[in-house]
Amino acid sequence: MSLPRPLHALTAAVLVAVATLGPAGAAGADPAPALPSADQLKSALLGVDDLGPDYTEAPTPDSPSPSPSPSPSADPTPVTGCDALSALITMHATAPGPATPQAETELDGQDGSPMVTESLTAEDPGRLTTDFNTATDAFKTCHTITFNAGTEDSVTFTVTPVTLGDHQDAPAVRLDGTLAGVQLNAFVGIERFGTVGMVYGFFQRESSDAQTASMQYRTAVAKVERTLGTTAGSTTPPTASAVQGMSV
Repeated sequence: MSLPRPLHALTAAVLVAVATLGPAGAAGADPAPALPSADQLKSALLGVDDLGPDYTEAPTPDSPSPSPSPSPSADPTPVTGCDALSALITMHATAPGPATPQAETELDGQDGSPMVTESLTAEDPGRLTTDFNTATDAFKTCHTITFNAGTEDSVTFTVTPVTLGDHQDAPAVRLDGTLAGVQLNAFVGIERFGTVGMVYGFFQRESSDAQTASMQYRTAVAKVERTLGTTAGSTTPPTASAVQGMSV
């Protein structure tokens, strides 16, 4: 049994919302720093080797399978109950802006639960600061949020601020809801690494395992730091030599 559609809708909406770490904001007058490429970002994502043999990587659009899963950021679902997050989703869907390096993944546990998602986006540090703050405010102002994944699949989640990692300023929330008597739970965290924004999601059915969600978040943070040569919470981009020296 896979996760219900609302959790797939939730991960899609969250990744799309924070993908706006690219479109909003104006470029500054200073020369733009070197940004990691999409391939370099991909190498910093969590993989099966990081989480263990109980997980499998969901197919991506460029890796077709007989029954491919939807891309985590494809087809954002309608959102109500949180105007700030809804506005972020709408902004990305209707005004995508210039392309920026981005990579994302979805790793599914046995029977689709838990489901771990991660998205990395690189952009100008000034613009990233503005967009990161906007996403942070959206998380802080949400108390409930409803995802309308279909007439029979709509579900309302309560939203509770939490801390997932060591960086206390990194915004994160816990979401709890039920659908047809089934408990749905998620943890979503946002982090920045100089010129890179990370969105992490941990989604589960009939469980509220915060310890594993936090442990895997910390694993994701450590891998980005190690791979991209930067520090969580930093507003300073990697040096040009560090970016150019990354393996792809």
